This record gives sequence, structure tokens and C-alpha cells, in this order.
Amino acid sequence: MTASTRPIGVAPRPRLARALLISSRPLSWVNTAYPFAAAYLLAGGVVDWRLALGTVFFLVPYNLAMYGTNDVFDYASDLLNPRKGGVEGAVLPPALHRPALWWAWGGCVPFVVALTAGGAPASWAVLAVSLFAVAAYSVPVLRFKERPVVDSMTSSTHFVSPAAYGLALAGGGLTPAAAAVLCSFFLWGMASHAFGAVQDIGPDREAGIGSVATMLGARTTVRLAVVGYLAAGFLLLALVPGAHGPERFVGLLALPYAASAGVFWSVTDSTAERTRAGWRRFLWLNYVTGFLVALLLISVWMHL
Repeated sequence: MTASTRPIGVAPRPRLARALLISSRPLSWVNTAYPFAAAYLLAGGVVDWRLALGTVFFLVPYNLAMYGTNDVFDYASDLLNPRKGGVEGAVLPPALHRPALWWAWGGCVPFVVALTAGGAPASWAVLAVSLFAVAAYSVPVLRFKERPVVDSMTSSTHFVSPAAYGLALAGGGLTPAAAAVLCSFFLWGMASHAFGAVQDIGPDREAGIGSVATMLGARTTVRLAVVGYLAAGFLLLALVPGAHGPERFVGLLALPYAASAGVFWSVTDSTAERTRAGWRRFLWLNYVTGFLVALLLISVWMHL
């Protein structure tokens, strides 16, 4: 079939493949795969097929489902957002919406079936909550992304739930240390989402989309994000028992995030777009921080 005879609305494969790749946010793949793998191993899991399959699932299919669904249902507002159309998200044309959703969710099915077969009921529940949060954030009617504060909580769930699932899949108990780490991670996730929403205040208001940032305003949102980062770090420093090596200082890794967001302490709604520089810095901070945390976790795992 040539381009001239191709039915209207049917995208060429390379175009669809490229759009799906961009939509899955490759820069963020590690942000969900790594928490799962780390939690699975630290909870007593071994290097087996469940680790491999779960890591691949949270690396690509999970991110495509999360971000691809968002790109489909945010198409109208994404057209107004100058940061869309590159590494921070695709602007999916309407002709690609249906195939994008089919690939996004159809690609999850074989992984979910296999992981469900290899896990206990507790892990099923965590995975169900995780996938529900992925869908609920963007799909019509639910649209948690347009419910201020709930939007930040749901976004944080997107990144904390893979870690919680790794813990449950490995059969690890929810110890005080594990609970403190997950709560700290959740606060970090809420702070990150709230800070990221500030740069979109203009486009969101123009598109009639509510968010924690459009409700509270740029300045209040940034300040709450800084407090959230500091609270996350304090929780790790104060409430994780039994740490005796360098890992006891992992809470200090929240400080660069707080400092990066704190630069915009006095931002206003009219200057909210300036926080985009802080968000780009956030994306690279994740890699630096993730590398340091990886070294600490390897040290802990080797001494278990």
C-alpha cells in the first residue's frame, strides 16, 4: 500500500513507532523500573524471571500506558503547551489516538498476566492500584489530574507503587523502615508533581484545566514543594531504624531538590513559566541522585 492509497487515519508504522517512543518519555523510564527492582531485591527477592519481567514492564510498557494515555486525553491542552513535542511529551495527532491506546494498554496485558501468575494476592492488589492510578490520572470522567491535590497524590502513586509492588512480589513485610521509605518517597513524589505543575499554570488555565498549582498559585505551590522535599528527607533521617553505614544519610539527597525548587521561592503566577528551568534541572537531578542511591542500596544489599 502506497502513501497515496493508505486509508485516512491509518498512520505509517515508523510515524506511530516514533510517536509512541516519544510519548513513553524515555528519560523517565528508569524512574519506575529502578524503584521496582531495588525494592524487590532488598525485600529478599532473587535474580529471577519475576525481577527481569517486572523491570522490563516498569521500564517501557508501564510508562507508555501512563504517559501515552495522558498524551491522548491532553491533546487539546498540549497544543497550547510550548514544552510538549519533545522529550517532555508527544503531541499526538488525533489519527494516532486509537492505535496509541491499543499499544499502550495492550502491551501491558502479557506482563500483567505473567506477573499475576507469579505473585501472591497482596501483589495483585498493589498492581491493581498502580494501574488504576495510571488510568485514573488521565481518562475522562475520573481525570484525577484535574482534581487539585489529588493530582499530586495520584502522580506520586505512579512512582511509589512500583516500589510497593516489588516489595509485595518478593513477599517482604511492611517493616517500619520500609514504611518510612515508601512514605518519604510519596512525599517526594507529591512535591515533584506540584513543582512541575507550576510551569504549566498558563497553558492549564487557558485550557480550563485545574491543578494543584492553578488552585494554590505559583508561589504557594513552590513553597509547599520545598517543604515536601525537606519533610521527605527528614523522614528518612529520623525514622529509618537500623541504618549504620553511609545509607543513614540518604535523606540528605532531598536537599538538592529543595534547593533547586527554592530558587523560585518568590515566583508569581505571571512568572511561573520561569520554573521550567528548575524542572529541567530536576530531570537531571534524578539521574545523579538515582546513581548515588543505587550505590547505597548495593552496599546494603551486599550486607543483608
